[in-house]
Amino acid sequence: MNVSTNDLRNGMALDLPEGLFTVVEFQHVKPGKGGAFVRTKLKNVRTGAVLDRTYRSDEKLEQAIIDKREMQYLYRESAHYVFMDNTSYDQMNVDEPTLGVATNYLREGDSVVLQIYNEQVVGVDLPASVELTVAETEPGVQGDRVSGARKPATLETGLVVQVPLFVNPGDKIKVDTRSGDYLTRV
Repeated sequence: MNVSTNDLRNGMALDLPEGLFTVVEFQHVKPGKGGAFVRTKLKNVRTGAVLDRTYRSDEKLEQAIIDKREMQYLYRESAHYVFMDNTSYDQMNVDEPTLGVATNYLREGDSVVLQIYNEQVVGVDLPASVELTVAETEPGVQGDRVSGARKPATLETGLVVQVPLFVNPGDKIKVDTRSGDYLTRV
């Protein structure tokens, strides 16, 4: 589906020769001399790389319609993660590189929104934070109350985060999925 550069909106997906991109920001520029143009900042859906691009006003681009489906993560099968569509109950295998860092936050039974374009998963929408159990960490030493001191903790998904000294194995903690930082003990 073609769309004019005059109709660009933040979050719109575009199928460019370099890959699938979303519009992060755009600005219409009308100089005193010459034709108007549109300055854009685009983000690659797969790699997260940001691209600055300038287009002529009213230039046509290919708009990509990304289907978002809520799916439940069932289990892992070698290099694939098996998801089930919450509406149709169809199962889908997604390979690990496609999911990227989302694998650090997925537990069996969790629901996520998969972004699908041309029958391929192109991204994952995670909640802003997830609750995970600490699998292992060194025990906090009694009397060690240095303000802001941190220690590494391995979570049930294999992700390692820096946590305060009072966090122990078996504790549930909340982790920010955008930065991978510890937020609070649950």
